[in-house]
Amino acid sequence: MAQESDGGQKTEEPSQRRLQRARDEGQVAQSREINTWFLLATSGIIVIFLAPAIGHSLVGLLGAFVDPTRFLSADGILWPAVVADLRAVMAAFVLPMLLLTAAAAAGTLAQIGFVFATDKLGFDVSRVSPLAGFGRLFSFRSLVETLKSLAKMVLVGTVAATMLRGEIMRVPLLGLAPEDLPAEIERLVLRLLLGVLSVLTVLAGADYVYQRLSLLRSLRMTRREVKDELKQSDGDPLIKARLRQIRTERARRRMMAAVPGASVVITNPTHFAVALKYEMGESGAPRVVAKGADLIAQRIRDIATENGVPVMENPPLARALYASVELDREIPPEHYKAVAEVIGYVFRLKGKIRPPT
Repeated sequence: MAQESDGGQKTEEPSQRRLQRARDEGQVAQSREINTWFLLATSGIIVIFLAPAIGHSLVGLLGAFVDPTRFLSADGILWPAVVADLRAVMAAFVLPMLLLTAAAAAGTLAQIGFVFATDKLGFDVSRVSPLAGFGRLFSFRSLVETLKSLAKMVLVGTVAATMLRGEIMRVPLLGLAPEDLPAEIERLVLRLLLGVLSVLTVLAGADYVYQRLSLLRSLRMTRREVKDELKQSDGDPLIKARLRQIRTERARRRMMAAVPGASVVITNPTHFAVALKYEMGESGAPRVVAKGADLIAQRIRDIATENGVPVMENPPLARALYASVELDREIPPEHYKAVAEVIGYVFRLKGKIRPPT
């Protein structure tokens, strides 16, 4: 019972496969604070580099609306002139809007990259269900997000009030001319923006870490899920063991089929047996066509005896060949002399070579 209980608890960290599957389904760690940071930073760039030119352009365009003669004639309102000026006003805001849109996209891409989750495109009844919506509204996650938003507002408001309190009191004392007020206001806005961005940098980093940990916690796996995934990725161990057994049996049958064609079988005499094949005139060395220990060695000896293959007892050579030479490999040079003596003796018995005189 304890093992079953442990198997049902999500105590294991999510595997890479689980994380990739969650990403494909659109489950990614994303912080809204990072998107806000990108938008504010882009707003600061717009204020520094584009606001003066845009303000100057708008002053000229909007000033035209004060002069009624520009858009009026004896025949009535000059609509082409009105449309042209409105287009000019809208054009002045095109570049800032494009930059803000790019900033919003950059905030998302910086966190999750390109994610195309087709599952999110389908219709889900739970998204429009009042009960499901009520549950999400009063869920623990919603409570945490609400508390974070309140804490952010309090923190940013405190920083802004602290930074501007002295500045606001100082402005009337400067006795600035009207034409100098825009520059002073711009300075205050930039200072406030830098202060808020500094606070948001810390908040965004902390929030991303929280979102990442929350995602990993929600994707934790049970031990049973880990084992099942290993079986799916690496294959069932029972099936793999059966396949290895089948391959071993096939290789053993091929090996036994090669014993009748061997030139000699060298034995231990009971524990090891190594079958060698060599044809006179071949350029290579003798080759191991079968080898085995205990029951397999006994089977090799029996097949060799049934088929008239000479069986020679040489325990040191049998052990050495069994340990150092793989199937279908030629014997190494250090065994040439010992094997040559054995094969030479066998060939003399068969009359293939003449005995020394």
